[in-house]
Amino acid sequence: MSHKVTIAGSGHQFEVDEGETVLDAAIRQDVGLPYGCRNGFCGACMATLLEGEVDYPEGEPDKLIDAPEDACLPCQAVPLSDLVIEVEEVETPEEIKPRTMPVKVVKIDHLADDVVRLWLKLPEEQRLQFMAGQYLDFLLEDGRRRAFSIANPPHEDELIELHIRHVDGGVFTDWAFTQMRDGTILRIEAPLGTFTLDEESQRPLLFIAGGTGFAPIKSQIEHAFHAGIRRPMRLYWGVRGEKDLYLPDPPRQWEKEHDNFRFVPVLSEPEPGWEGRKGWVHEAVLEDLCAALPDYDVYMAGPPPMVSAAREALIERGVPEAQLHYDSFEYAAD
Repeated sequence: MSHKVTIAGSGHQFEVDEGETVLDAAIRQDVGLPYGCRNGFCGACMATLLEGEVDYPEGEPDKLIDAPEDACLPCQAVPLSDLVIEVEEVETPEEIKPRTMPVKVVKIDHLADDVVRLWLKLPEEQRLQFMAGQYLDFLLEDGRRRAFSIANPPHEDELIELHIRHVDGGVFTDWAFTQMRDGTILRIEAPLGTFTLDEESQRPLLFIAGGTGFAPIKSQIEHAFHAGIRRPMRLYWGVRGEKDLYLPDPPRQWEKEHDNFRFVPVLSEPEPGWEGRKGWVHEAVLEDLCAALPDYDVYMAGPPPMVSAAREALIERGVPEAQLHYDSFEYAAD
């Protein structure tokens, strides 16, 4: 038997399945409740229970011992009836306070000659709440920072996925490619950035990625599917050669599973035999969509020259600045 949760103030409602926690149900249905650990330790999700009853199958969390009688922890609370709760919802990236925390490298995948995928794990009692398209900073021992976009969608928060491109002369990426090992401990600050989806818009979605700019775009697209967004979506991914499409299977699978999604890879320096699109990625976009471009919300991520060229071309074709969202990657060499 499911129960309905209503958030006082906003009036937002969502269903909680039998035996499911309030927070798990909210995340599953793209409702922005705050959280920091999902384990009952931090108290970041604390809410006021205005109506209804809840149970704590794992025992009442310690955070409730000194809390008001009407307090509840959505990350542990399982409804016994319909509920009305009072809590500050998270609707913009500015509402998620960045945290500094340690992470452990638990897996390293070499996806291409110059791209690795890192899987990072936070301490057992912590989870990272973020919005699709945000990034993190590695805090290096000498005080410098290195920024990388988060590639996994927010609802899959057990691990943090990063795509890191090797930069010639870059001390951090040299180390990441040659010396980093499973079990390495690093410090991060996250989440950061405002390159996030406008989920209230009804316009079709155009995603333009260059190189590892695919990382935040991947997070946004997977989040859009999870959130049930049915607007038409197009992804144009521009790289030099076919081998630089370092994760070609996910977008091809998305295309098979979602009739509102189309994937167009574009190669600027293809090998003989490539039968797909050739040239600059933004030129392929202009060729395909031209007069329809002002109807789209556009999300771009990749090297600054690509983002700059695409932005100028799209504005020239009548796309309002308010509909352009971009994350320009500056690759730092030391």
